[in-house]
Amino acid sequence: MKFTIVLGTRPEIIKLSPIIRVLDKTNIDWSIIHTNQHYSENMDKIFFEQLNLPKPKYNLGIGSGTHGEQTGKMLIKVERVLLKEKPNVVIVQGDTNTVLSGALAASKLNIKIAHVEAGLRSFDRNMPEEINRVLTDHISDYLFAPTELAKNNLLKEGIEEDKIFVVGNTIVDATLQNLKIAEKNENVLKFFNSFKNNDYFLLTLHRSENVDNKKRLINIIKGILDLTKIYDESIIFPIHPRTKKRLVEFNLLNKLKNNRKINIIEPIGYLEFLMLEKNAKLILTDSGGVQEEACILKTPCITLRNNTERPETLSVGANILVGDDKEKLINAVNLMLNKNRNWINPFGDGKSGEKIVKILINKIN
Repeated sequence: MKFTIVLGTRPEIIKLSPIIRVLDKTNIDWSIIHTNQHYSENMDKIFFEQLNLPKPKYNLGIGSGTHGEQTGKMLIKVERVLLKEKPNVVIVQGDTNTVLSGALAASKLNIKIAHVEAGLRSFDRNMPEEINRVLTDHISDYLFAPTELAKNNLLKEGIEEDKIFVVGNTIVDATLQNLKIAEKNENVLKFFNSFKNNDYFLLTLHRSENVDNKKRLINIIKGILDLTKIYDESIIFPIHPRTKKRLVEFNLLNKLKNNRKINIIEPIGYLEFLMLEKNAKLILTDSGGVQEEACILKTPCITLRNNTERPETLSVGANILVGDDKEKLINAVNLMLNKNRNWINPFGDGKSGEKIVKILINKIN
């Protein structure tokens, strides 16, 4: 029995870390292919070390590019490794170009595909991630849906029920496991100590539909600036390089820098970010993973998008969608700050990694 995990971005590493930890305790022959879709040699090395994860067996060095260029290069290189490794199953997670490329390469070689976090839908085909999700689900053999809602999405698309397994989301396992690591890491605690005595909102902004759209980005920034006039809390903003580039291009960056309540910081490590999430009064984001983590950590969340593939966060009252509407944002902040943090985590019991590995072992044997 042989498993191969294909990953390429830090969110994938995070969400696959519980599965990697389970596999590392078994006698199964398994390996990691890292496409390096998002890659900095130093950052990735530190990332695997911080999370106490074994290093990838293969680093493909793909890097950035257009969607087609990136996906094509990955498909070629992943196929070569799979021909060499000859695994029984390829495990992918989420909705990136790496996920689609890994699944396609396995499919062409008649290798079984396991899709972790299957069935998520934003129902917005303008999002490249939505295309990747749908295509990967329809060529996968084992679809690990995080919730019943995700399972129903798959059934409505005609996917056979015996391929679908509701196992919760590995983000619960990862968040709880990695938070323990963060709380014992001296460097992480040293970083966090500079913020812990202040009440703050945490802001993340990176999705192309927001930052590449001048009108939307201007509206979002206006809303953020208005919040600083209403609330005493500072806003911590780890700035994504792509977002920084657009803010400069649209003459918006100095408006943020000149506001004493907005603390723009360089991108930070995952463990540092987890600590900021856990202790924030409120999170403002356009990230899908952050919506989930906020829900798990009982931190109120406001999503700067018109839709979400995590509707469960809305259903339990942990999250509100506001798009780029300034008035909706201000009303939502008032509502969420006065909300009891007693919602039920809809994403499982933190044992999804164990369940997934157990199911795959039983199916392949």
